[in-house]
Amino acid sequence: MRSEFLLAFTVGFLGSTVDSRTFERRINNGLGRTPALGWNSWNAFGCNGASASSAMTAANQFVNLGLKNLGYTYVNIDDCWHSKSRNSSGNLVADPSKWPNGMAYTVNQIHAMGLKFGLYGDAGTMTCAGYPGSQGHEQQDANLLSSWGVDYWKYDNCYTPCNGQVPQTCWIARNSESWYQTFGNALKSVSHPILYSLCSWGVDSVWTWGDSVGNSWRVTGDIQDTWSSISSIANTAAGISKYSGPGGFNDLDMLEIGNGGLSDAEERAHFGLWAIAKSPLIIGTNLASIKSSSLAIIKNAGIISINQDSLGKAATYFTPSGQAGPTSGQLYPYWAGPLSDGVVVGIVAANGALNYNVALSSVPGLGSGTWSWTEFYSGKTGSGSSISGSLGSHDMAVYKITKTGGSGTTTSVVKPTSTTAAPTSTSSSGAGTVPEYGQCGGSGWSGGTVCVSPYTCTYSNAYYSQCL
Repeated sequence: MRSEFLLAFTVGFLGSTVDSRTFERRINNGLGRTPALGWNSWNAFGCNGASASSAMTAANQFVNLGLKNLGYTYVNIDDCWHSKSRNSSGNLVADPSKWPNGMAYTVNQIHAMGLKFGLYGDAGTMTCAGYPGSQGHEQQDANLLSSWGVDYWKYDNCYTPCNGQVPQTCWIARNSESWYQTFGNALKSVSHPILYSLCSWGVDSVWTWGDSVGNSWRVTGDIQDTWSSISSIANTAAGISKYSGPGGFNDLDMLEIGNGGLSDAEERAHFGLWAIAKSPLIIGTNLASIKSSSLAIIKNAGIISINQDSLGKAATYFTPSGQAGPTSGQLYPYWAGPLSDGVVVGIVAANGALNYNVALSSVPGLGSGTWSWTEFYSGKTGSGSSISGSLGSHDMAVYKITKTGGSGTTTSVVKPTSTTAAPTSTSSSGAGTVPEYGQCGGSGWSGGTVCVSPYTCTYSNAYYSQCL
């Protein structure tokens, strides 16, 4: 959440390293197989949005604006929903002035609309706004959430133990995996399934362990309604893209679309970058007064489909032929990532107007041949061996690329279900070799499968692999 406790944290793409770890999702709670789609009260309303009235208004707007039909599901209330103290039994209390019929009543109303409901908590002694935290009450609070039917739990990182050993009031997070794991263990024992969102601001390299604890994990400090914030967060995400996958995703924070600080072009880039990075898409504006251009962006069905693709692999930077590579600390224009039925290519005018002409043979996962494409903001379609266009400053184009032709036969290596058996090879048509980081095999993959030397095809699951 946005608060005085903002932690500036940036990981440059060029500073990232690739290791040999196989990133299998370990939490295995059956939730979050694709990034969450929903709304959160904080960016638009702060503490003033923590009420049954706000929740029901958002839920009704999901239906009235057609957002529910596009997959937006979670109505999430952030900090300040509870009373300032626990009751005599030690339970958190839904503030009766904000929830006059009780929490379960509102949750049931939202469930009756075919939607889901989320709440906010904190791993420390207090939330960031000074309400009771869950430190020392983890199982009790998980039981309460389950009894209410809560579906989503955002767990913040204020006032947590500084050293992870003794309770004390502070907010500088160290060894945060321990307290996030404690609440995660509590959630495993309750009867109602609850998606677990870790709001740890990117400290302690949460992306390296978050998949064993929760379904998403914040990778930076709080987002701001500025282009510099958007570009900085996106740059961080590019360097850690490999850690996202079905069941657990890098969380780039709530969307600022509709809040007034961004131009229309910047809002398109904001949504496109979050979508291809496979971040949860959590709307953060007042839906009752959202302007039509902003609504059109968050309702772009094609870009939502990229975000929700079943493969669940995040896009990252690639260097087209003839272009200089990324510069550390700066947003790079060229992005690509694998889909279950193609490749997504994102092009963002990061530093001013941009004219681009990208040979598709230079895109990881493609190769020589003829390709069909759709650009989701303009609606244009085409085919060929390249994509080209012009973008105004800070605008973005998002392409889905699918195979229409090519030549050559390669070997497709498909990892079987058993983790002990050897991969099997089958003949498939594809063109060219696959560069570093490109997809090279997996169930249903029809692209290139032979990695450029010295890289080898390394699997992260039965559906996806990369040349590493």
